[in-house]
Amino acid sequence: MPAYQQSVSWWCFTPQLLSPQQLVRAAVEIGYAAVELLPEAYWSLAREHGLAIASVNGHASILEGLNRHANHARIARELTDAIAAAEQWRIANLICFSGSRAALDDAAGIEATADGLRLVARRAEDAGVTLVLEVLNSKVDHPDYQADHTAWAVEVCRQVGSPAVKVLYDIYHMQIMEGDIIRTIEAVHPWIGHYHTAGNPGRTELDDRQELNYRAIFAAIAATGYTGYIGHEFIPRGEPVAALAAAFALAQAV
Repeated sequence: MPAYQQSVSWWCFTPQLLSPQQLVRAAVEIGYAAVELLPEAYWSLAREHGLAIASVNGHASILEGLNRHANHARIARELTDAIAAAEQWRIANLICFSGSRAALDDAAGIEATADGLRLVARRAEDAGVTLVLEVLNSKVDHPDYQADHTAWAVEVCRQVGSPAVKVLYDIYHMQIMEGDIIRTIEAVHPWIGHYHTAGNPGRTELDDRQELNYRAIFAAIAATGYTGYIGHEFIPRGEPVAALAAAFALAQAV
């Protein structure tokens, strides 16, 4: 039995495939511990069904992020408010974004992102909340996003030097950008605070119609002793509840 827990990414399933009530009921019945990326209006619905909230976005936006000092005052305000809400609702992770590169040098972007996270890191530590910097692909889904490689985000975390600042390692996105998923997890797992999954290509289910060997990936994560959440952020081709159940079973059988 792995030490990690599993969560469902809200936006992939509701409202287009399941109603909010159908999604939370299905998650509970399957055995999920949490949901994530859900609007604040539904936080109480999750809690009423005994589900934790694994993550929500900590600030706006993916494009105008932490890699520009000009954005820091706004983002610090947004993150300060989000940390207070996360502490109240026991939300484990707040997702943070580098922003677009827009010809910015990598070293300068890393330094600026670290400076921005450092502004609120102590508040997050005190609240027991983790700020997770998400790595996204710039090849297919998020053109020009700067934190598009694991090493970039890890270096930000090194420079901040806080236990409350870690990487959101999105397996789907990093398969597109760099591959070598298991070796990367083994090398940098102390810096990883949260995981997202999806099949590649297409952000699909974790089945044998996509190229990632999730059975081996989950075993590698479990071997690191990881105790946080793995969030399933895929868009099912078929019946959504069956897809959620299959993903849960696959991640649990390590």
